[in-house]
Amino acid sequence: MIEHVDPFIGTEVTDLPPQHGLAATWWWPKPQVGNTHPGASHPLGMVSACAYSGAYPTGYGRYDISTEGVPTELYDRALTSGITHFQQSGTGAIRKYYNYFRVTPMLQPLDALGTLWEMHDELAEPGWYCTTLESGIRCEVTVGPKSAVHRFTFPSHRDARLVIDFSLGGLAIPHGATVPLRAHLESLGPGVAQGEIVVEGAPLAVHVECDTDQWRQMLWYDRRLMPGGTRLDFDYIRPTTLRPFGLMWAGPTEPGQVVELRFGFSLRGTAQARENLYADCGPGPSSFATRRAATTQTWRDHLGTITVDTPDRERQTVFSTALYHSLLKPCLAPDESPFWPADGPFAFDISTMWDIYRTQLPLLTTLLPHRAVELANALLYICEQEGNLPIGYRMARGADRFSRQASALAQTFLADLCQLELPGVDWDWALAHMHNDLRRTYGEDYLLHGIAHPISHTLDVAFGYWCTMQVAQHVGDRALVAEFEPLAAGWVNAFDDTGLLKDSTFYEGGRWNYSFRLVHDMAARIALAGGDEAFVGLLDRFFGFGADPVTQPGVRPGADEIARGYALDRFEGLNNEPDMEAPWAYHYAGRPDRTAEVVHAVVHQQFGTGRGGLPGNDDSGGLSSWYVWASLGLFPVAGQNVVLVNAPSFAESRIGVGDRSLTIQTEGFREPRRDDPPQYVRSVRLDGVPLERSWLTGAELHRGGHLLVELGDTPSDWGTRERPPSFPLRTAPRGPDPTTVPAPGPVLRRAIPSTQEAT
Repeated sequence: MIEHVDPFIGTEVTDLPPQHGLAATWWWPKPQVGNTHPGASHPLGMVSACAYSGAYPTGYGRYDISTEGVPTELYDRALTSGITHFQQSGTGAIRKYYNYFRVTPMLQPLDALGTLWEMHDELAEPGWYCTTLESGIRCEVTVGPKSAVHRFTFPSHRDARLVIDFSLGGLAIPHGATVPLRAHLESLGPGVAQGEIVVEGAPLAVHVECDTDQWRQMLWYDRRLMPGGTRLDFDYIRPTTLRPFGLMWAGPTEPGQVVELRFGFSLRGTAQARENLYADCGPGPSSFATRRAATTQTWRDHLGTITVDTPDRERQTVFSTALYHSLLKPCLAPDESPFWPADGPFAFDISTMWDIYRTQLPLLTTLLPHRAVELANALLYICEQEGNLPIGYRMARGADRFSRQASALAQTFLADLCQLELPGVDWDWALAHMHNDLRRTYGEDYLLHGIAHPISHTLDVAFGYWCTMQVAQHVGDRALVAEFEPLAAGWVNAFDDTGLLKDSTFYEGGRWNYSFRLVHDMAARIALAGGDEAFVGLLDRFFGFGADPVTQPGVRPGADEIARGYALDRFEGLNNEPDMEAPWAYHYAGRPDRTAEVVHAVVHQQFGTGRGGLPGNDDSGGLSSWYVWASLGLFPVAGQNVVLVNAPSFAESRIGVGDRSLTIQTEGFREPRRDDPPQYVRSVRLDGVPLERSWLTGAELHRGGHLLVELGDTPSDWGTRERPPSFPLRTAPRGPDPTTVPAPGPVLRRAIPSTQEAT
């Protein structure tokens, strides 16, 4: 699997063959670029490293900030000023940009630091990145969980340089820079230094070793050398007074001379950074090859958790890369919290729960349940220390307060783990935090009025109570179960008599995009819409059956163009998150054939190879995880312990589920091409027993076994009678909405204020 991964997929503007049929009717509101980077990363590791141009939003690439349509170019070719550490993956407009400790190999004087040089011969594979600068210097980097190792191959030169800029952070766009508040840098001896910068309230420490004992080692400030200086201390730095500073080695090179540079990182001081380096790479120089081999093997193990059978190398590449992107984030950094003294799980780059809770977190729970438990405990520690289960959490002090996207999403993740009875979580402890968190922000409106606006938060909070009720049942707290049940039933207050959500404001969508959430009582949801036929009619209109093709936004679309697009009330085609689960709503109305048609169009028309192979921001693997699930013929209903079954797009696949495996085989499979019609599920057998229902329980998935799916070119009656489970509840009273309803329509993001975060 690892040899098929292409880390460059998603790094440039979406470049897919023209859509046709159903896919041509979908409208894409978000930027048409994956926003990924090809840098070296470790599965769920703390560190990444990549060439730095300052472009939005990862620091890699060619594009300016963009919130809709095709992004504009900052540069017309691949450029870099060095290699930086810590990058987002696939996210949109986030003010926390990272890109710390830029390393620049140079043949020019220090005054040229920051020059953008053209790159040649870029190469990347999981855990390794390489490029050659126009100066002829070859740059390679690999990473461990908490470390990075660089290898530079120099041409002959009388005074080559290797420069680390401790002051740089962020992007080369307005309001994109990250300025350290405090900094310390110390030269410990030949080839050894350490330092710490405090950025966004987080103290990031580094221990550095360079195998150039013969070269001069110097500190520098404001691009001026400090010969003989061994310390730099900045107790307080303002953006207006910042001058660049850092560390440099300089000396003559022979043709092909190799220099290695090693970093250990920690959020708990330089001593722990040194320990992390040695734990990842061992003491002593010349560790690049060893670390690269170890990281490659780790990636091989992680990517080997799923295998698929296809003769099509392009489809293999798309799938393998999607799985790779799904395992990059969040960053798990045990024993690294800088904000509380206790050791234990810690995580950052949860960017954000809205992006990952429906697809990426269930995939993590399936493939690596012990890491999912680690993340769950990290979330609970964050809540205990800071007062909220985070919507997003990055390498910065405090959980994100950007909550317009959604509410109560960590409850969904925790409910899945609880219902699977995975060991390692104190559920009494978890229940207390899940309960308290539901009373905050939009949850307060919900408790007071039975409804919250934006109206999608009514669905979030009600489902949060349902998820928390599952934990209360698990620990035997009957009083809380009774308290939560009517609150969980309040999702009905979000809908009007059209079968759609009430008018409200909506984040990056309209009421149609949010109206087909897989709520915990889909039978009642369908009845509210007027029954199966009426519900399917709404879905058909939403997915564009019989509709004309649409025109996608271009470069810098105007507000009127975006408003007209939203007014189509159309599926976003995996260009964005709000309706990514909607194709499976058909299952609940007995029409899995419609799910097959929509999912087939997405899988085969909205994802591809090449740098433009993603339909929109990958958002920490949220979109890539959708592709992984969909192409396997499965989809998790997050929080409900249900996995829906659909037509696989591979003849055979094997999914490693913890220490077990589920094999999915097909009969009648036709190797699909992009323009082919879909295939439909005609029958299913689970471990040899006929399965008339169109879903598995989470326990069945995690138990492993053998799933045999018979496919055909026409639908059968499979999945039409026995519907996926609904969970009816003692209903809450429905009354008039006493809150003030905002003006209807989507939230249109035209610019990104420097104090806002969004993905």
